[in-house]
Order: sequence, then structure tokens, then C-alpha cells
Amino acid sequence: MASGQLLRAEALACTGHRHACHVMLYSDTKSQLFGRIPIRHVVLMQVRFDGLLGFPGGLVDPSKETLEAGLTRELLEELGVAVPVSEEDHVESRLAPAVSAAPSNLITHFYVKKMEEEQIREVEKASASTAVDHGLEVMGMVRVPLFSTKRGGGLGFFLSHSFIGNARSQLINSLLRLHLLSAPELQCALRSSLKMHAQSAEDLKAALALC
Repeated sequence: MASGQLLRAEALACTGHRHACHVMLYSDTKSQLFGRIPIRHVVLMQVRFDGLLGFPGGLVDPSKETLEAGLTRELLEELGVAVPVSEEDHVESRLAPAVSAAPSNLITHFYVKKMEEEQIREVEKASASTAVDHGLEVMGMVRVPLFSTKRGGGLGFFLSHSFIGNARSQLINSLLRLHLLSAPELQCALRSSLKMHAQSAEDLKAALALC
């Protein structure tokens, strides 16, 4: 078992820990960018209040509600529509990495749910019009660009952004596990991401010099 990973029952048996549930919503699509680049799949993420990218969801108290009921409640607040999530959608439970010398007391539970493309569109519409957390805890929903341009744009540039916790690895692992992208495609995107990271660091240094 991977480091930090827990069985669902083990995670729920942990006392003195907080629990957070998040879900990757996705669908298939026949859409094409510029009429020639197949998009193939729609994967939703969100820009959080802290500027980081993450998946919709939040804290859940297993002593008061099931993980899935708590996640569904969080989704209603963040997406403006009730998206039922079941135990069958559960992918993993993991002890979150510590952010300081103190051990982590947060356990994250990750889910993946496939939807119809029209349902994804409804989620996007509701998240900007009726979700109570829009503009507060959530700055907006975004689609992950699952394609690459000749100059490394698309997924490579997207992966160069900052993600909360292990959201980046959750995304990459899900793309591989579900065969939404091949390993060579992801490797190419990650190499582009590393190049973009280096360029961004130089740009930030130049901007800092102007202050």
C-alpha cells in the first residue's frame, strides 16, 4: 500500500482526525478545440479561495454523517446542484502530508464520478449562478485541458499551476487509471510543466525587481 494510504475502514476508525472528501467529476465528449483538436474528456476542478487548484468537496464529520452524505452536502454548497456520490465512487483514503514538524491529523477521501456531458454543463451553470460558495470559498470551476499544443500548451501549462495538497497527483493518477490519457501523453505534459515552472520563476524574479 502506498505511503500514507489507508483502507476506508482504517480511516474511519482513526480517532482525533479530521476528514475531508473531494471528488473528480468527468464525462466523455466529442468536442474539438478549433474544430481539429479532440478534447475527448471533460474533467472539472476549481479555483479555491486561496488561489490554489483543487477538486470540489470539503470537511466531513463521520460522527454526524456518512462520508458520501457529507461530500454531497459540500457539493451542493460549492456547485449549486446536488450531485449524489456513492461508496462505489470512492477511490482512496490517505493521511494528508504534514505541513510542519507536527504530524498531520487530516485524512483525505478521494472519489471519482462519471457523468453525462450535459450533466457536467448543468453543474458548470449552477456553480456560477446558484452556488452559495461561488465567489467566496470557490472562485470558479475550470475544465482541465486534456490535450497538448505544439508549443506545450494545454495540460502541460495547466499542471504548472499550484494545487492544494495532493490534488495534482490525484488528477494524474485518475487520468492514468481511467485511461483518459496514456502514460506517454502525461509524461510529455509533465515535461512541459517543468519548463513552464522554470520560466515562471524567472518572470516572478523580474516582477519582484520592479517593486
